[in-house]
Amino acid sequence: MTIGVLALQGDVREHRGAFDDLGVSTRAVRVPDDLVDLAGIVLPGGESTTLSMLLESSGLFDPLADALRAGLAVFGTCAGLVLLAREVHGGREDQRSFAVLDCVVRRNGYGRQSESFETWLAAPKISAELGVDDAPMAAVFIRAPVIESVGPAVEVLASLPGPDAVAAPVVCRQGNLLATAFHPELTGDRRLHELFVSMAAA
Repeated sequence: MTIGVLALQGDVREHRGAFDDLGVSTRAVRVPDDLVDLAGIVLPGGESTTLSMLLESSGLFDPLADALRAGLAVFGTCAGLVLLAREVHGGREDQRSFAVLDCVVRRNGYGRQSESFETWLAAPKISAELGVDDAPMAAVFIRAPVIESVGPAVEVLASLPGPDAVAAPVVCRQGNLLATAFHPELTGDRRLHELFVSMAAA
């Protein structure tokens, strides 16, 4: 099994290191030919408008869109979530997304760079599915998007408590799509990468 990591911008090295920890091989994806024979692909954190433009200029956008529609498993983190979302608020008018995840997101919804933060999330669904002991999951939010709503096909795996006890989804799954509003690659917790490996293998 080989997992691709979109390598145009963002946390490429960190994601590849996370899969290395799990003994899973990876490939940097920069051109359409790099998509061949992948079991899944990661769309990493970075800057979503820049990633959108680089996907276009590299010729990757349409081949990757075709691969996602054909069933390629995908894991989008932070900016990667924005690229997957059906509807994006706060982006540029010419910014494209793959629109395969039935959710509405707001870019930088948790604030700008200076408002980045780290927290702990309850993750019992993820731990139970992996058959591991449950423990809080460290989560790093950097210019993170807010998931404002999700469709009926989207399963919320973890949420961030907010004002007035209203919890915002921060880990979502829809079929073979997994997405987070934060950066799991920046911590030592590999549960989400392990979950994605199991999804890609299936």
